[in-house]
Formats: sequence, C-alpha cells, structure tokens
Amino acid sequence: MTKMLHTCIRVQDLEKSLEFYETAFGLKEVRRKDFPEYEFTLVYLAFSEGGFELELTYNYDKKEPYELGDGYGHLAVGVDDLKASHALHLEKGYTVTDLKGLPGSEPNYYFITDPDGYKTEVIQNHTL
Repeated sequence: MTKMLHTCIRVQDLEKSLEFYETAFGLKEVRRKDFPEYEFTLVYLAFSEGGFELELTYNYDKKEPYELGDGYGHLAVGVDDLKASHALHLEKGYTVTDLKGLPGSEPNYYFITDPDGYKTEVIQNHTL
C-alpha cells in the first residue's frame, strides 16, 4: 500500500508558524526532531484524528525570507462551516481572501496566508 505521509514547508520563525497552524486550523504538534549539531528542527503537525501531516522545517541560520517559487500552489483543508471559519480568520487578523467559487458555482472556498507567505485553501466540506 502507498499513501501520502506529509508535506514539508520551511519556516523562518518556528514559534510564529506553530501558533498560526495551531490557532488557524487546530493542528497539533505530534512529534519534534531537534538536530542542534546540524542547526535545524523538524516539527510534525496533524489533526487529532491523525493521518496526513504538515512538517515545519526550521533552519537555525536562515535570516532571509524563503523564496516560494512559482511552482508551489497551496495546501488545502476542509471545514464544516466555511463562513464561520472565514469570520474567525478575519477576526484573528490573518491575511485572507474573500469567499470564492469556481465559475458558475456558489462560493465554497477562500485562501489564508501563513507568516512565511504560504497559502492554504480553506474549502467547505460537503456532506453526502
């Protein structure tokens, strides 16, 4: 069996990034690997039900912001109440877009930007 395990993003301020992902999405730190002799730390975040993880890589000596490149798109998370999530993220002062929808459809997503400029698409969960 093959499955996706995690996505890694490099962050400039580990504590600021942890606070963002924990507060904005409810992700929790599930493990941490410190390598002081090599000057980096890996922190893995996941939802309480587990599964796919987000790895934050913090390089101790990185002083300049990372260049995100033009090939990276975004992460995506699903929420049960899109409007409430959007309102909460606006209230917290995060950088978010207006609610959006694909052409010909009702708004069902928006984007939020983390402290390093990475975007996450927040999508309305669909119930069957």
